[in-house]
Amino acid sequence: MLYVIIGRDVPESLDRRRAARPAHLERLKALVDAGRLFVAGPMPAIDSPDPGPAGFSGSVIIAEFASLDDARAWAADDPYQHAGVYASVEVHPYNKVLP
Repeated sequence: MLYVIIGRDVPESLDRRRAARPAHLERLKALVDAGRLFVAGPMPAIDSPDPGPAGFSGSVIIAEFASLDDARAWAADDPYQHAGVYASVEVHPYNKVLP
């Protein structure tokens, strides 16, 4: 089943985000390689694809996991979690309807 993972950044997270990004992307690549990643990306803190020093307010990942517990465990072990980028993380079941 698909699950949506929403990570909300702590204030002033940009430096921590930059430092942990290579490890974060490596984990996402493993989901891509397994054919389990639907979509992933950051949420800019301002209305711009390149927010510059304003940084990001969080991230969204939609991926396939065997269960909600597996999705939660995967999210809890994210490098952004370990680096203190996220203030909070939500994990919810997700049903794709369109397109």
